[in-house]
Amino acid sequence: MAVLTDPISDFLTRFKNAARAGNEEFTAPYSKIKADIARILQEEGYIWNYEVVTGKRTELKLKPKFVDGRSVLTDLKRVSTPGRRHYIGAGEVPRVMSGLGISILSTSKGVMSGGSAKKQNLGGELLANVW
Repeated sequence: MAVLTDPISDFLTRFKNAARAGNEEFTAPYSKIKADIARILQEEGYIWNYEVVTGKRTELKLKPKFVDGRSVLTDLKRVSTPGRRHYIGAGEVPRVMSGLGISILSTSKGVMSGGSAKKQNLGGELLANVW
């Protein structure tokens, strides 16, 4: 198996590919930060649910959300990468697609959506934008 240099990008790409292909569910290798991102995607309405599946390898199983046969996810963009980190202050949290999307941040209080970070006046590493 190949070594991944950016597991979060791999996770987000699996999500985007599953949503575009119309797959009812997909799996990804488990990590705490991926589970936190999945929690945010569920809270914001981009996936129906997710679960941690233990076995030979611990994996996350996610079910992308579809409305009238179309994916709720339009697109997403990984912002901060291992080679180029992108940190923002509390006042710099972006509005994604004029408020129709979300940003996902890793803050000192954990991984949260941009809206939650703004309410708590927190900045951090901008992981991705989802719309």
